[in-house]
Amino acid sequence: MEWDVSYKQALEEALGQKYKLEYFQMDTKRLPKDQHAAMADKAWARYQALQPVLVILGDDAALKFLANRLGATSTPVVYLGINNNPREYFDANIIKNISGVLERPVLKRNIAFAHEIMPHAKRALVLFDTDVTSQVVLKDTFGGQHQLVINGVDVDLKLIGEWELWQKEVLDAKQNYDMIFVGLYQALRDRAGKSVNTTDEVARWTSEHSPVPTFGFWDWAVGPDKTIGGLVLYGREQGKAAAEIALKILSGTPPAQIYPVTADRGHFLFSKRQLERYKIVLPVAIARETSWTH
Repeated sequence: MEWDVSYKQALEEALGQKYKLEYFQMDTKRLPKDQHAAMADKAWARYQALQPVLVILGDDAALKFLANRLGATSTPVVYLGINNNPREYFDANIIKNISGVLERPVLKRNIAFAHEIMPHAKRALVLFDTDVTSQVVLKDTFGGQHQLVINGVDVDLKLIGEWELWQKEVLDAKQNYDMIFVGLYQALRDRAGKSVNTTDEVARWTSEHSPVPTFGFWDWAVGPDKTIGGLVLYGREQGKAAAEIALKILSGTPPAQIYPVTADRGHFLFSKRQLERYKIVLPVAIARETSWTH
């Protein structure tokens, strides 16, 4: 996944010259839930074999399954890409060797800015898979509500686990919506139970077949054959912030003295081709702050 690639690149740039970085992919977004605990056991076995000077956990699932095990060791731990409150996964009053980087998707701000770009839009559909991170977004960002009004736009948030149902929502979108926001889709499976998240097929298919403009929340969902863009988060920023914390710890600062940080407040990223496709012209104030892709 491009998110993983970009945060790992930032980690390598900051840490790779002095330390050897070893990776273990728990793959919880692709694997069925009944296999997640077994993957956590494999990750733990890898940790025990390596005995590293520091562990970095890359998402909510990794922290959920490994925080308490690692918290019982003296190995410092840095997390990144965490959407939930870390206290949901471990007791910070007891476990003192863990700190890290929170990920706070700027969903509401993104939708508000999209309305500035498409001022006539009245209704928006937000699509997410049913993974743990998506559940956190529903709970924390949308207050557990599937329907909200944001900047005058009626927003429906739908958590979908099945690829065929996702496709139907997209194909039928024009009946009820003026724009679609593509959230997390890495855990989507088809009716046969097979993961469909290969080479960003979901983002590409959604963009190609959507009858209305599509926007994204993360940089990996934006491109000439993906979404138009929006106010997005970058995996690289998460990696940079996690590396800074790791370096502090490796220089002697105890993790308990490092307060969790939020790495990225979002940056505008847009696809020129997708804007041209929908004949959308960005407001000058937004265009001035935008990074571009083809």
